[in-house]
Amino acid sequence: MITVDARGLACPEPLMMAQQALKKATEPVEILVDSPIPKENISKFAKKKKKEFSVEEKEGVFHIVIQP
Repeated sequence: MITVDARGLACPEPLMMAQQALKKATEPVEILVDSPIPKENISKFAKKKKKEFSVEEKEGVFHIVIQP
């Protein structure tokens, strides 16, 4: 699994990092964010691209896993 640590970053940077990782991904991509706004933007992006994804919150950090 590829992990993208976007904690502490403001949008659109976490979304751009997620898009970049997914372009070349052959395995699931996990994006870590610590704010609800990037979580929502990345989730909307995954839905728009018809990607399977899951979101889980652990200790204030959102773990978004998107399938390639």
